[in-house]
Amino acid sequence: MARPIWTGNLSFGLLNIPVSLMSGERKVDLHFRMLDSRDRKPIRFERVNAETGEEVPWKEIIKAYEYDKGNYVVVDQEDIKAAAPQSHETVEVETFVDIDSIDPRYFEKPYVLVPGKKAEKGYVLFRDTLASARKVGIGRVVIRTREYLCAVMPLDDALLMMLLRYPQELVDPQDYKLPTGTASSYRISPKELEMAEQLVNSMAGKWQPEEYHDEFRERLQALIQKRIKTKGATATVEDDDADSGEEVATNVVDFMSLLEKSLASNKRTPAKKSATKKAAGRSTSTSKSKKASKATKTTKASKSTRKAASKRKAG
Repeated sequence: MARPIWTGNLSFGLLNIPVSLMSGERKVDLHFRMLDSRDRKPIRFERVNAETGEEVPWKEIIKAYEYDKGNYVVVDQEDIKAAAPQSHETVEVETFVDIDSIDPRYFEKPYVLVPGKKAEKGYVLFRDTLASARKVGIGRVVIRTREYLCAVMPLDDALLMMLLRYPQELVDPQDYKLPTGTASSYRISPKELEMAEQLVNSMAGKWQPEEYHDEFRERLQALIQKRIKTKGATATVEDDDADSGEEVATNVVDFMSLLEKSLASNKRTPAKKSATKKAAGRSTSTSKSKKASKATKTTKASKSTRKAASKRKAG
């Protein structure tokens, strides 16, 4: 049985609905391991110093940002922790928008929100309210160590949480050379447009995703199964168990009272101000405390990767 990624709360106004965050997608890709053709043993990738060719232990590895070609500034674990978001257990809805107003390019990854124990009433109230109003809740959620923009929306009996891309992650189509102007500018006649429209209408149908399959994967999987029966497996790799989680219990909640208080106070988290102020406060305090004690560590990338590789082979 699938395990929750985390358990926490779906929050809007003064209402908190205990939920579990479950994956909304299923990985069906075929994963390959690289083997040595001479003895069919798995190949291990090592962390190697580009200058000396020697393997580097995990404890000696630090993170750095390449701010210019071959130049890095070191970022330590304290810096990363200071910049990390605070809340890890709440999907905090900040505003509601029309369900059709979100550009499809913003949608990135689906999750399913499953109600915790005794949280069905609040779950159904939120789900049916969104469906009736044709609205989507826009908020933020922290998954592991990163904060994401997300949209909470109803789908049949479920509440889906779709991770959204930030605007800066999208490429403006106008960055590319695209054909502008009308059809007549490209000598497309009205008759050609009419025939093209007739063709589209003749091929029109209902969206039935179950009719589509990854045929390449199916053929490749069949080939692998046949190969296993004739040759046998050559190596076995065990995967670590997924992160476990527990359901959150809750008491009976007076939703009418909480809704009235939320409406009276018009309580909502500003989409930008709160996150910006928190981040600014953290970054300011961190930078002030470290400017006096730390100097920027800058290193130059080595250009002798080939030399290191040849040393390893020689060894």
